[in-house]
Amino acid sequence: MESAAKGSYVLANLAEVVERVLGFLPTKALLRAACVCRLWRECARRTLRTRQRIAWVSALEPGPAENHALVRALARELEKVHVLPQTVLYIADAETFSGHEECHEQKKARKRNSKETALALEKLLPKRCQVLGLVTPGIVVTPMGSSSNQPQEIEEGEAGFALLFPKIDGVKIHTFHFSKDVKNRVFDESKFAEAGLKNNPDLRVVLLFGYNSWKTGATRFLHQIVNPLNEKSIILAGGQVESFTSLTSENNHAQPGDACGVVGLAFSGPQIQSATVLLDQDVADERTAEAAMQRLKAANIPEHNTIGFMFACVGRGYRHYKTKRNMEADAFRKFFPNVPLFGFFGHGEIGCDRIVTGNFVLRECNDIKDDLLHGYTTVMTLIHLGSTKANQA
Repeated sequence: MESAAKGSYVLANLAEVVERVLGFLPTKALLRAACVCRLWRECARRTLRTRQRIAWVSALEPGPAENHALVRALARELEKVHVLPQTVLYIADAETFSGHEECHEQKKARKRNSKETALALEKLLPKRCQVLGLVTPGIVVTPMGSSSNQPQEIEEGEAGFALLFPKIDGVKIHTFHFSKDVKNRVFDESKFAEAGLKNNPDLRVVLLFGYNSWKTGATRFLHQIVNPLNEKSIILAGGQVESFTSLTSENNHAQPGDACGVVGLAFSGPQIQSATVLLDQDVADERTAEAAMQRLKAANIPEHNTIGFMFACVGRGYRHYKTKRNMEADAFRKFFPNVPLFGFFGHGEIGCDRIVTGNFVLRECNDIKDDLLHGYTTVMTLIHLGSTKANQA
């Protein structure tokens, strides 16, 4: 009894001990523990502030359940995650996320299915969390467990991932959405400032995703968004997706079926470093793919607390490399053994060779703006979110 009383005293009064014990708890359990008393609440808050590493949930195994594999994985894995998500980017395969009805009479059912899946994912996440959800023809994903796990290019079948960004000191991440106004051919560039994409000296990286690219005027509209942002001090990367299904800042409403536009994530903060390389059509075997990764490696972006993105054309993958699968993901892993890689196969790519560490760029272009819109290419991107003691693993 006496030892139990001493233990109770310690856990009720000694913050250092309580904080150490709470540090072993995943975030959901930590938040429940914070309700015990004032001391535990303060210790839980301090513990949460140290959890500034990106986490992710991967879905690679299709199953018989009605829900998409990503919904099942997120429901299961969020209990174990050691971060409190502030921003979430999820991407899932279009075919199984939205159903597989090809008949025109079943279009409504397919759309309803997609919306229900998106809502199921959103309900699992914190209410104040920014969520951007995309569906694409194929997925690039690193399995859970370790940053060094082999990334997989999944061009067919059920798959998806959710990147969980916590609050990170010195870094601001926000979502944005520009939809094409059918009544006005000229885009109002004041919307850039409202979205934090202009007059923002700390802006470092913008991930852009166009949707409904098959619509008349979609390509012109994408140029209106990309061209003003094409600055040497900003990394632009992304591609054309099938559709977006979640954007919580838009009150959970996806776009009308006949609309087109651009959604994205903007990363601001002086500690952010980033680089991109473009793998064009001439990159068609292991040697040339690895040469492209060497260019990315030469950017000298710190690999700790860094995430990789791969935005590829649906025409690449194993078809482009003559039935050899996972070529580009394998090349990336060879040069970046501890950086997790995520992305998709889509309908067009955005990016170029560029480095942002201060105002240094990978190559000089004689003041001519880089061409950022491509087809039949792959864009590889690194985003380093800074190094702090809290981020050390």
